[in-house]
Amino acid sequence: MTDVRTAAVIGGGVIGGGWAARLVQNGIDVAVFDPDPEAERKIGEVMANADRAFAKLTNAPQGRKGVLRFVDSVAEAVRDADFIQESAPERIDLKKKLFAEVDAHARPDTLIGSSTSGLLPSDLQSEMRHPERLVVAHPFNPVYLLPLVEIVGGKQTTPETIARAKAFYASIGMKPLHVRKEIDAFIGDRLLEALWREALWLVQDDVATVEEIDDVVRYSFGLRWAQMGTFMVYRIAGGEAGMRHFMAQFGPALKWPWTKLMDVPELTDELVDKIARQSDAQAGQLSIRELERIRDDNLVAILQALRAQNSGKGWGAGEVLKQHEDRLYDNAHRDAADAEHDISQPLRLLDCTVQPDWTDYNGHMTESRYLQVFGDASDALLRFIGIDRDYLAAGHSYYTVETHIMHKSEVAALEPLYVTTQILAADEKRLHVFHRIHHARTDDVIASAEQMLLHVDTKAQKACPAEALVAARVRDLCAAHAALDRPADAGRSVGLRR
Repeated sequence: MTDVRTAAVIGGGVIGGGWAARLVQNGIDVAVFDPDPEAERKIGEVMANADRAFAKLTNAPQGRKGVLRFVDSVAEAVRDADFIQESAPERIDLKKKLFAEVDAHARPDTLIGSSTSGLLPSDLQSEMRHPERLVVAHPFNPVYLLPLVEIVGGKQTTPETIARAKAFYASIGMKPLHVRKEIDAFIGDRLLEALWREALWLVQDDVATVEEIDDVVRYSFGLRWAQMGTFMVYRIAGGEAGMRHFMAQFGPALKWPWTKLMDVPELTDELVDKIARQSDAQAGQLSIRELERIRDDNLVAILQALRAQNSGKGWGAGEVLKQHEDRLYDNAHRDAADAEHDISQPLRLLDCTVQPDWTDYNGHMTESRYLQVFGDASDALLRFIGIDRDYLAAGHSYYTVETHIMHKSEVAALEPLYVTTQILAADEKRLHVFHRIHHARTDDVIASAEQMLLHVDTKAQKACPAEALVAARVRDLCAAHAALDRPADAGRSVGLRR
């Protein structure tokens, strides 16, 4: 199920807003229903954070973003939806009533996912006319960045629905995990609750503060968990003898009477107040939105770092990101091949926005980011002439061997840009191009770059002629651009015309 174009999000809280952001970022139009009069503002803030995070997460072409709209009823939200995600409060009576209403107005074959963190899908689907199309799809916050989604079927959920759900969530950059047995709280929350119970006792007994407990997690095993989980970490802890040795050495400790894991302190007002005070002190003056951005920045950095591991294949969540980027690049290649362009004019193949972290102490885009934008424009040109993943895998590409950048004007954070590309000359191995960065509101030229690209055999590491289809596309562009005026700045040496 990868042909979803429209979606409904029922419930616009933290989780619902995160779902809306992930769906919109993946080109899906979303209708949101939430009776909260503040829902539009709250989701708007989540969307802004998601935009900021996605701009840092990947350089892969994102393509069209979906359109977000707010509606006044469940019926209006779900009527034309290809997919529905429910994220209402965790009350079984409310959710059952809501699913009956969704079921009455949605198309009979529309997949429905529930974000519940612990309610059983068999209970949720009990009053539906078409219960077979409902699954629990339990995400983790922030939904727009963390890839895991637990897929749980109820007694009336069909295997086809499970397969459709897994395919859909994978298509929007997630890691679907099918929980084969229907159990309360599923897998993730059971693990989290175990740690949470022990942490509550440590605070209750004044062994540690909330900040000290968080420090233990974030400075030690939390970093390991991010890439390997629990069992792989323990396997490594067993040394060369592996997991069997680890279990023999540390397994008996599970019977030692030091844990209170099977018990939980009473959440008295005193304990709640203590935890709240310590948590306030831990956060200091940082607002929730500021903490979210710090969290997102750290997650982006971790995901990108994990993406680069294991010989470019990625590791853990980084592998999921790498696979999603491959899909985005494939889509971009197809879009470039299908797009209609007037090739008699310089090609507009790249639009972007100056991100806040692209700027220097003056608030202007830094020199390195100009090169990044021109590099992205060259990548877009290569996609346009047919350099796709198969072409690269076969061991061929164009490498940039020379670049001359001219800076003509300043540009500040959040300003919109686009790049035009003109082919100056080409032969079987060389591609001579001239890029211009324009301000998207005024069309003024912000900077230009003249580049020479060389077609190479990437395995032999030497120049070679381009393959026939790519070479033909280059010849067509070169012929079409031959009638254009040569840019005045083409062929300059530094500071001088030749």
